[in-house]
Amino acid sequence: MKNFSIEIKWALRFTLLTLAWAIGEKAIGLHDEHIQNYALYTNLFVIPAFLFFYLAIKEKKKYVFNNSMNWMQGFVSGMIMTFIIALLNPFAQYIIYKSITPDFFENIIAYKIQNKYMTLENAKIYFNLKTYLLESSFTAISKGLITGALVSLLLRNKKQ
Repeated sequence: MKNFSIEIKWALRFTLLTLAWAIGEKAIGLHDEHIQNYALYTNLFVIPAFLFFYLAIKEKKKYVFNNSMNWMQGFVSGMIMTFIIALLNPFAQYIIYKSITPDFFENIIAYKIQNKYMTLENAKIYFNLKTYLLESSFTAISKGLITGALVSLLLRNKKQ
């Protein structure tokens, strides 16, 4: 476990970031009165997410690899962090949609139906806690692996 303490620490921080981001979205109205802008602004999460991966892998490079890290070492660190995040993500999503913004699914379904983007049946299939719990974990894995690969490319030592 000690070998993965940096990844665990940053995965926990990332989970807290996810919760803070949801609180921020709720506070500025993206989960209710400005829900039409939700899809656009929620994607800005990629910026702090990339920063957290960068800081985590940079810390791993500095303290574990003595500032000499190849791409594969960085990628494995990012991959481990990604899988820990994916394991923690359902708990974060549960807290978000049960405590922080319990009306989110009702609001997004109403918006999608009113604007004729979806039928009621399709909206209820897509916008619910079970679907979001599954989707968020798979999204965390795919985006985390890509982010880890890119960050590792930036942080690797060129001559290795």
